[in-house]
Amino acid sequence: MYNIIMGSVNNAALTCVHLLSSLAATPGTEPEMTELSGLFVEKPQSTIAIKGKDITFVAKVDSSTLLRKPALKWLKGKWLDLGSKAGKHLQFKESYDRDSKIYTYEMKIVKVVDGDAGGYRCEVTAKDKCDSCTFDITVEVSFSFSRGPKEDEGELDFSGLLKKREKKQEEPKEEVDVWSILKKAKPCDYEKIAFQYGITDLRGMLKRLKKMKVEPKKCDAFLKKLEAAYSVDKGKKIQLTVEVANPDAQIKWLKNGTEIKPSAKYVFESVGNKRKLTINKCTLADDAAYECVIGEDKSFTEVFVKEPPVTITKLLDDLHVVVEDKVEFEVEVSEEGANVKWMKDGVELARDGKYRFKKDGKKHWLIINEASKEDIGMYYVFTNGGESKAELEVEGNKELEVLQSIADLTVKAAEQAIFKCEVSDEKVTGKWYKDGVEVKASNRIKMVHIGRIHKLTIDDVKAEDAGDYTFVPDGYALSLSAKLNFLDPPKIHLDTTGSMVNKNTIIVVAGNKLRLDVEISGEPAPTVCWTKGDNVITETEGRVRVDNRKTLSSFVIEGAERGDEGRYTITVTNPAGEDKAELFIKVVDVPDPPEGVKCMGVGEDTATIIWEPPKFDGGSPIKGYLMERKKVGSSRWTKLNFDIYESTSYEAKKMIEGVLYEMRVFAVNGIGVSQPSCSSKPFMPIAPTSEPTRLTVDDVMDSACMLKWRPPDKIGAGGIDGYIIEYRKEGGGHTQEAYTEWIQANSEPVEKNSYTVRGLPTGEKMEFRVMAVNIAGRSPPAVMAQPVTIREIIEQPHIRLPRHLRTKYVRKVGEKINLVIPFQGKPRPVVNWFKDDEPLDPKKVSVRTTEVDTILFIRSAERDHSGTYTLSVQIENMEDKASFEIRVVEKPGPPLAVRVTDVWGFNAALEWKPPKDNGNSDISGYIIQKADKKTKEWFMVYEHNRRPNCTVSDLVMGNEYVFRIFSENICGLSDEAGLSKNTAVIAKTGLAYNRPPYKEKDLNTSPKFTQPLQDRSVIAGYSTAISCSVRGRPKPKIIWMKNKTIIGEDPKYLMQNNQGVLTLHIRKPSLFDGGNYSCKAVNELGEDVVECKLEVRGASATRSPVAAVLYTASALLSQ
Repeated sequence: MYNIIMGSVNNAALTCVHLLSSLAATPGTEPEMTELSGLFVEKPQSTIAIKGKDITFVAKVDSSTLLRKPALKWLKGKWLDLGSKAGKHLQFKESYDRDSKIYTYEMKIVKVVDGDAGGYRCEVTAKDKCDSCTFDITVEVSFSFSRGPKEDEGELDFSGLLKKREKKQEEPKEEVDVWSILKKAKPCDYEKIAFQYGITDLRGMLKRLKKMKVEPKKCDAFLKKLEAAYSVDKGKKIQLTVEVANPDAQIKWLKNGTEIKPSAKYVFESVGNKRKLTINKCTLADDAAYECVIGEDKSFTEVFVKEPPVTITKLLDDLHVVVEDKVEFEVEVSEEGANVKWMKDGVELARDGKYRFKKDGKKHWLIINEASKEDIGMYYVFTNGGESKAELEVEGNKELEVLQSIADLTVKAAEQAIFKCEVSDEKVTGKWYKDGVEVKASNRIKMVHIGRIHKLTIDDVKAEDAGDYTFVPDGYALSLSAKLNFLDPPKIHLDTTGSMVNKNTIIVVAGNKLRLDVEISGEPAPTVCWTKGDNVITETEGRVRVDNRKTLSSFVIEGAERGDEGRYTITVTNPAGEDKAELFIKVVDVPDPPEGVKCMGVGEDTATIIWEPPKFDGGSPIKGYLMERKKVGSSRWTKLNFDIYESTSYEAKKMIEGVLYEMRVFAVNGIGVSQPSCSSKPFMPIAPTSEPTRLTVDDVMDSACMLKWRPPDKIGAGGIDGYIIEYRKEGGGHTQEAYTEWIQANSEPVEKNSYTVRGLPTGEKMEFRVMAVNIAGRSPPAVMAQPVTIREIIEQPHIRLPRHLRTKYVRKVGEKINLVIPFQGKPRPVVNWFKDDEPLDPKKVSVRTTEVDTILFIRSAERDHSGTYTLSVQIENMEDKASFEIRVVEKPGPPLAVRVTDVWGFNAALEWKPPKDNGNSDISGYIIQKADKKTKEWFMVYEHNRRPNCTVSDLVMGNEYVFRIFSENICGLSDEAGLSKNTAVIAKTGLAYNRPPYKEKDLNTSPKFTQPLQDRSVIAGYSTAISCSVRGRPKPKIIWMKNKTIIGEDPKYLMQNNQGVLTLHIRKPSLFDGGNYSCKAVNELGEDVVECKLEVRGASATRSPVAAVLYTASALLSQ
């Protein structure tokens, strides 16, 4: 209850604030009359009400043209919904005449008070229709005096009241200035104060408050403060604005005393002198007090977030039941999910075994399973915007026996429905109700009472006859109920116009939206199912979705795609039957791009291009093609035709010879132009080259011939892609024998200028010719002047030993050895390998031999691979030999017998023997290192020492040394060192070191400039800086001076000290900032000064005299 009362107070505060803002915006405005649209049959009229009396207003609405029940609101002023104020003072009633189809609405004001005066509005809405009317209530006082005790006690006796007041006035009472209280109070407290001091005319009170002049407190920081209060709807945004006197002033925004930080919800803006705070998406948490603070000055305001009150749209009905019956109180509110409070006789009801609460959308129920005498009383339901009440009466059971109850019926259209019941008392009468409304007899509806039987007959049943029917015997707390179910077979009403090209076929362009609205009918409302093939479409959101309503089913495709094409089926079913319809949706689109674009031939300035039609024509026949070309490396495409070209081959002309081009093709259908095809391979308009030159025979074998030639003299811009070699028997052009025609020897053009033609008949004379090939085609052939006889030629064997094998070939252990040795000889010679005059072991060394060379390969060299290798090449009785030496080396072993032979002074003599294993290579030197036994750290003494002895000098007295020696060859140092067997001890001579006494050094110094100031010349208007550096201890104090005058806290100058580097920044110097600048550093040990001269030159040397005077004046003003 406390929450409801506080909600009412907050709503009242919002009411006052909105009234005040509306009055400030439009003073003196009156309610405007809305033109009728024909819904009202009778309108409430303006009237004069007597204070203390009851008054009733009636409005009648014609619903014969409406599809659903109209909604009517009673409003006071512009926005106050009186439905939320229903109770003892305001009562509402609604009735319906089935014959005339007129709704009657009544509003009764019980005991009119002064606050009921004002303008009212009655507003009715029904789907797309709306009507309203206005009326006024004027409240007057009726003077009537009581003349005797026999007169009506309901009349007011003002004389008696006056006497009582006179008695009260005799008591001392302090006078209270209500207006001073209201001026100091917050707007949310206006209604509470008005109620406390008996002010009933809130509108007049707010007008007077607005006219009262309140002297604002003078504030230097704000030019314009915040308004006293702001109002905003929940979910909207609001902007608070102030104007400040200083544009550079820093402000803070506070909410309930807590500083607000900028965020997506709170946005700060600064435009000139204006400072703005924007609050986005206001919630109830933003209903608070806000402050704008500049230093000690503050500006206050309050923000009220309006939340629509939850009103009761359907009031409670009084119930009359018998003991053990089920009781259901039903109420409907304006908002879904709203909280309501149930009370009985002032006590809040809780959920327990006796009471149950139910909520469904806007409807709320209080349920009592088994009513008893204790449940008799007044029941209330409360929301934060209204209340309603109803009375429950419970009677004891009467002895009326039901012999036959009415049963549920299910009928189809135009059939007859008969409800029949039988009770034990023949004299008992009763009434029939449909959905709580009494049934009236008509031509179709007849009610019969014959003895104990009561019968309700409905002829030609219609859809609106469906509902709950109840028979209530008069004088008994008893009711018999049954339900009439109306069946109407479902039907699909398919519109075949619009986008359908023929029956049940719909064409939609890809990317467009398709919305197919299908009207359906049937009772009860049929179930709709959309399917595509075997897949059921159930989505209500997304790109493809279904939106079902009672009489309409909508199939929507957002951005149609090719995959959406197909046959769709809509099926509607209810208990009365089923209906089905099929649709074919065809999605048309631009075609796919053409494929296989390529160049088939080129000329000097032309090229022939062919392509294949697109795989998918977009659902519409291909009309033709558009072609474009561009140079390779360019991004600009040039159109070759503007009219559609129907063929799939095209000859492009007017091209530049020697330039690479690319082509692409577009396909066109009735929908549009496709995407471009893939670009063709680059091609070049060129003419074929001239014939190859200097065609000769390089070698002849028993079944092959090797040819070589030179490139053509004239190649052109297209270059050469390769060569084609052809051959035939001599005189093939004049005989009919085998090989009479030219035969191509190579299937693909060869790039080299030589080629071996194989598979030729031995002993025959053959003719050869060679042609160059490029993108333009084949060149004229180069033909051999004489035929060539195919036979073997003997050539003496010869080994061409590489230069690096003519000396000793050295490799390290583990390295790879790969030696290629070419040789000559025909026919193919026999190759043999030997090592140290013994045949080569194939398990240790790999050998591979071809017709022109032999390869010796060792994967990982070892020491035993060292030796002399001999290669023998032999053809019959002719032979050639070549020998070379391979040496495989590794790191040597450590030196032997390292010892100290003599020690004298600070010197030691060492001797050692060469290592036992030299790694198969000569020892190139030794590395000698020393280490004292205290630190055991090794230090270099000698590198690359060639002799097996040395003398180590500069040893430290008192230390004992040990030595180690590494041997070195071509592979590097030995892995281990040879350690000296004895040590060298450097004896001490008995000298003593006397440490001088420690004397602490004084680090304090007088200031001294390490870098002086430099003279400078600058241009007026451009900021500059002068710098110097100083040192001193303790840290000196720095004083900057201009013309011997100390520079104070002038904002034009900025002084910095960074680790002794002193900088004076001068902001936009003028001509008068020139002069002698000095910097003085002072501490307790002394001081030091440096000086410099700063010259400020004018911005332009050619400035006119007038401009110079103006510039000087502006410089003086800036000072």
